Amino acid sequence: MGRKLDPSKPHYGGGASPRAARRTQPSPVFLGTALFVLGFVSLFTGHIVTDADWSRIRSRWRSKQVRNNEPINIWKSRYSNLYYGCSRRSVNFRSAVPENSSTGYLLIGTSGGLNQQRIGITDAVVVARILNATLVVPELDHHSFWKDDSDFSDIFDVDWFISYLSKDVTIVKRIPYEVMMSMDKLPWTMRAPRKSMPDFYIDEVLPILMRRRALQLTKFDYRLTNELDEELQKLRCRVNFHALRFTNSIQTLGEKLVRKLRSMSSRYVAVHLRFEPDMLAFSGCYYGGGDKERRELGEIRKRWDTLPELSAEDERSRGKCPLTPQEIGLMLRALGFSNDTYLYVASGEIYGGEETLQPLRDLFPNYYTKEMLAGNDLKPFLPFSSRLAAIDFIVCDGSDVFVTNNNGNMAKVLAGRRRYMGHKRTIRPNAKKLNLLFKRRKQMGWDIFSQKVKKVQRGLMGEPDDIRPGRDDFNEFPSSCICQRIPVNRSVTARAENL
Repeated sequence: MGRKLDPSKPHYGGGASPRAARRTQPSPVFLGTALFVLGFVSLFTGHIVTDADWSRIRSRWRSKQVRNNEPINIWKSRYSNLYYGCSRRSVNFRSAVPENSSTGYLLIGTSGGLNQQRIGITDAVVVARILNATLVVPELDHHSFWKDDSDFSDIFDVDWFISYLSKDVTIVKRIPYEVMMSMDKLPWTMRAPRKSMPDFYIDEVLPILMRRRALQLTKFDYRLTNELDEELQKLRCRVNFHALRFTNSIQTLGEKLVRKLRSMSSRYVAVHLRFEPDMLAFSGCYYGGGDKERRELGEIRKRWDTLPELSAEDERSRGKCPLTPQEIGLMLRALGFSNDTYLYVASGEIYGGEETLQPLRDLFPNYYTKEMLAGNDLKPFLPFSSRLAAIDFIVCDGSDVFVTNNNGNMAKVLAGRRRYMGHKRTIRPNAKKLNLLFKRRKQMGWDIFSQKVKKVQRGLMGEPDDIRPGRDDFNEFPSSCICQRIPVNRSVTARAENL
C-alpha cells in the first residue's frame, strides 16, 4: 500500500530518533508565524485548526531540521526505500479509442538528440490521447546537429511500445495504404507552440485533424505543458519509464558494460560530461583557455544568428556555465568519493581532448568510458550517435550515483527516472555557489573546502525532499508518479515524532 507524495513536504517514517527530535525544537519565530497563518486559515475558511494539524506542522519542521543536520550518505539515500514509482492507470481511465473510431491519424516529427526526442515521443502519446487520435509511430530527427539516420525501430522496441500502451492509445506503424489512397490531400503539417496547454490541441489541432484525417506535428519537443491532470501525468510516466524500451542489441551491450564495471567494483559513479565545443560556444562562458579558446569558441558561436552578447563572468556568477571535468572531480572528492572510486564517463567530443580530461583522471584513476569497456562490440554502433547515447543512458542508469555537469535533456530524463525507480543517488551541482568556492579554493585548506562543498550541495543530492527549481520540469521531477510507502510501524513513528 502507499499514499501520494507531496514533493514540497518531506515525509520520513521513523527518520529521527526521539532524542534527535527533542534536540530540534521549533524556534519561537517559526511557531508564532505558523500559528498566525493557521489563524487566518481558520478565520477565512471556517476550518478549525486541530491538534493533528499543529502536530503535522511541528513534525515536518523537525524532520527537515534533523534531515539538514544529518551527515550525507554519498552512495545511497537512507530514505529511498520509503518511495516507489506508481503510474498505473486508474479504473476510471477509459480504454484507448479503436483505430476505426478515432479522430484521425497523428504523425509526429521529433527534434534534437536522443533524449530530447524521447521527451517528444512521450508527449506525443499524451497528445494523441487528448485528441482521441491514432498515433503513428513517431519519426526521429535525421537532420539535426547529430546527423543520425536511425529510425524509431533501430533504437526502441517498437512492438513493445505499441503493445504496452495499447490500453491507453492506439498506435500503428504507418497509415494504412487504403486510407492514404482515399485521402484527397496530403497530411496537414503544423508546429505547436512550446508548452502548449491541452486546450490548444483541442481548439486548434483537432478540427484540422478531423477534416484532413491525418495531421503531422513537426519539431515536436517540449510542445506540451508540464501542467496536466494526474492521469495524463501518469501516462507520461508509463511511456517514458516503461514503454520506451531499447532494442535488444542496445540493451544487451549496455547491460554488459554495467556487468564489467560491477566485476571490477561493487559500486560506481557515472558522470554525464557535456563539454563539447558547440555546447561551450553556445553557453557564452570562458573556461581559461586564453585567446585561443575565445577565438575558436567565438567562431562556433557565429552559427547562431540570434544569440545575444553575453558576459562570460556574469554567466559564470549566475551558475549558467557547465562545470569543467576538473571541477566535477574536485566536487566529487570534496563530497567524500575517494581516489579509488570507479568512474564511468559518458561524453561526446571533449573540448581540449585528453589535456582537459587529465585533471579528472588524476583525481579518479579508475576512469572508464564505453569505448574502453566495449572494445570491438561498439563498432556496429559507432556511425549512430543516438545509439551510442542509448548505451551511455543504460550504463548511467545502472550506476549507484549519477552526476552531471549540465542541465540538459539526458540529465533531466535520467534524474526523473532515478527518482521514479527509488530515488537512486543523483547529484545536481550547485554551479552558482560552487563557482565561488572554486575561485577561493587556494585560500582555504582542503578540509574547509570539503565542508563548504558538502554544505552547498545539501538539497541537490537526489533526496526525496530535494530543492526544486522555480519552474518544475516534469521529466526531472515526476511527482505525480512517486508514492510513499506507509511504514508498518506507523503508530510507533507517530509517537516518536510527538515526543
